[in-house]
Amino acid sequence: MTQALEGIRVIDFTHDQAGPSCTQMLAWLGADVIKIENPKGGDRARRLWNSDNPDLDSFFFLLLNSNKRSTVIDLKSADGKEIARRLIKEADVVAENLGPGVMDRLGLGWDAVKELNPRAVFASVKGFGSYGPYSGFKCFEPVAQATSGAMSVTGEAGGTPLVNGANIGDSGTGMHLAMAILAALVQRGRTGKGQLVEVAMQEAVLNLTRVKFTGTLATGEPLRRSGNRSPTGGYSDLIRCAPSKPEGGGVDDYIYIIVPPDNPEMFHAAMDVIGRPELKEDERFKTPAARAKNAAALTEVLESWTLSRNKHDVMTAFAGRGMVCGAVLDTAEVLQDPHLRERGTIVDLDHPTRGRFSTILSPLRLSDSPVTPRRAPLFGEHT
Repeated sequence: MTQALEGIRVIDFTHDQAGPSCTQMLAWLGADVIKIENPKGGDRARRLWNSDNPDLDSFFFLLLNSNKRSTVIDLKSADGKEIARRLIKEADVVAENLGPGVMDRLGLGWDAVKELNPRAVFASVKGFGSYGPYSGFKCFEPVAQATSGAMSVTGEAGGTPLVNGANIGDSGTGMHLAMAILAALVQRGRTGKGQLVEVAMQEAVLNLTRVKFTGTLATGEPLRRSGNRSPTGGYSDLIRCAPSKPEGGGVDDYIYIIVPPDNPEMFHAAMDVIGRPELKEDERFKTPAARAKNAAALTEVLESWTLSRNKHDVMTAFAGRGMVCGAVLDTAEVLQDPHLRERGTIVDLDHPTRGRFSTILSPLRLSDSPVTPRRAPLFGEHT
């Protein structure tokens, strides 16, 4: 069976996370992604978070570069630049997330690429875009969160802003860039011409955060942090559970529960599950506004039942009654989660130096374009 992007070639000048997460998505969809690496060790991601064995490719790199090929080219040499130009002439997509102006200084920027290959889509990630007051500034994940409003709405009420644990600045930008590339390829099918596509990290995170601006648009006031409680008027909280592991309680023995203001039947279901149906008519909890006002008391009621049961059993009991809830799974639990394993999102791959390890595959499901997982390439493996 063929894949959706079979026949599409991507010349990948990206590194770290924002760019590689984009090109990995294209590779999962069937594109031939050729990763260009410098001769001095290649993508710095090969060495990031590599405390267990600094002589091997890091799991950080392996998680972001599966299904790609790797070739080593010295882009600072005349021969290396000529090789890059030859590859670009045969490319459908050229992707980069180097620092501001780097590709232009190498003679491989958009103006050069469209002369070499007018059909090529030139895809670029920049922290703040290629123009505007911040365009010359560098950007990493936390900076994108800080400057987009995301950090200001993350954290406990009255506490300091916090960085979101999910990589919405890097991988979130990569997903936006992948969408832009696919749109440009569709348009090329009509016009025969490639184009420049750009995603700024600040703007990608802003897009992911945009619903948090609803209150500000209504009142002019900034949204304040509310921790695990919902700012929408319903009830939500992190509920403590009994230890889920034989060795005792852990820092993640919780379940998160949401009772939306427009779904009162979920509150009734919760009271039935914990054997307290009489609380359905309790004035403290009878309406959405009352539940929001008395959230701490409702959490105490729920924990009187959940503290004698582990988070997995609590999730099954509540979700089985139609409630919106989820156990807090730590990263080790996620890698062994039976649901993700059955769906093929978590799989085991063999690696020539790392041996067998668990990895995370594409969340996309296309009925006629299945993903065949392949490990990330060794440094220069396909040179």
